[in-house]
Amino acid sequence: MKRFLTLPFYVKLASVLISILLLGYLAKIGDTILVPMILGLLFSLLLIPLSNFMERKLRFPRTLAGILSVILFFGVLGYGLFLLASQLTLLKEDFPAFKEQIMDGASKLQSWVSEQFGIRHKEQMEFINKTASKSVDSGTLFLGTALVSLSSMFILFVFTFLYTFFLLIYRGHIVKFLLFVNRVEDRPIVVDVVQQVQYVVKKYLIGLLIQMSLVSLLVFIVLSLIGVKYSLLLALITGVFNVLPYVGIFSSILIISILTFATSSLTHVVLVILALIIVHMIDSNFIVPKIVGSKVKVNSLFAMLSIIIGEMIWGISGMFLAIPILAIVKIVMDRIRELKPWGFLLGEEDSKDEVYKDLFETLNPIEKNIIDNEVKE
Repeated sequence: MKRFLTLPFYVKLASVLISILLLGYLAKIGDTILVPMILGLLFSLLLIPLSNFMERKLRFPRTLAGILSVILFFGVLGYGLFLLASQLTLLKEDFPAFKEQIMDGASKLQSWVSEQFGIRHKEQMEFINKTASKSVDSGTLFLGTALVSLSSMFILFVFTFLYTFFLLIYRGHIVKFLLFVNRVEDRPIVVDVVQQVQYVVKKYLIGLLIQMSLVSLLVFIVLSLIGVKYSLLLALITGVFNVLPYVGIFSSILIISILTFATSSLTHVVLVILALIIVHMIDSNFIVPKIVGSKVKVNSLFAMLSIIIGEMIWGISGMFLAIPILAIVKIVMDRIRELKPWGFLLGEEDSKDEVYKDLFETLNPIEKNIIDNEVKE
């Protein structure tokens, strides 16, 4: 006789899905508050060792240690963005060459369209003029959108700075609250979760910085060997875009190919694309698994899904926050008995994992035998 899953399982599954949808909706409408708060949480966890050093070794008050740590961190971050922006200003020297390349390409494209489809140059120009006219009409809307985006970026930066500072100086107060709100027998689990979240987030962010540096270095070397102009700028762009998993490398390939086409030949463009693909393969197969992937033990399927959902809810910020949020969720699930199967689902299939061993012991001999046979096959 066939055995069917019990009704409570489906009730639990439905409640989980409804909760996820509700949380997603609340996250979407509350992005102005949640995005800088989560960024502030991640940055504050990264800065805890520096703040502790100032408090214990230099005898600074917590408030002073917190503000100095945050100012130092955002100062370094701002200086890095300034260097990138200063490199971008060098591109203005090649604007005439870029324009000439575009005009030459457009002329060749017009000739090809005329030969293949019999559309005369005059008709093509009339179509281009109509399209340009419509673009000018929407120029005001585009400018308004750009100004709103700049103001949103400024607000995000300010709020992230403030959240990082306040979460850093009130970290002890928040941990005490988490202990007080839980039962006495559950408090060791709370302490373990807090310690593991701090460890994983710190290692993940440090791993990202190392990954960015290594990828930028590799791209700079290969672009310099090929002879591409502005190799340093293009390498920095690749390193920054590479923070976005999966889509970052394709975006950098597109941007660098366009800039290389404006300053060099088509042969260099092909070489650059091949070189970036090789660097991406090295990054995916060696750098990420050793430096970043070992700190965040989530499987690729749910990592990709979280990135897509993060982009749908919060845009580019959501893509960056997706992996650490998923890692934090998995840490919590692994330490709550009722949620351990879900934590196992998010992780890699590893028979040596403690969560897997714990769950495996709950199975009866027949179920264990089924799993063992599946592993052998």
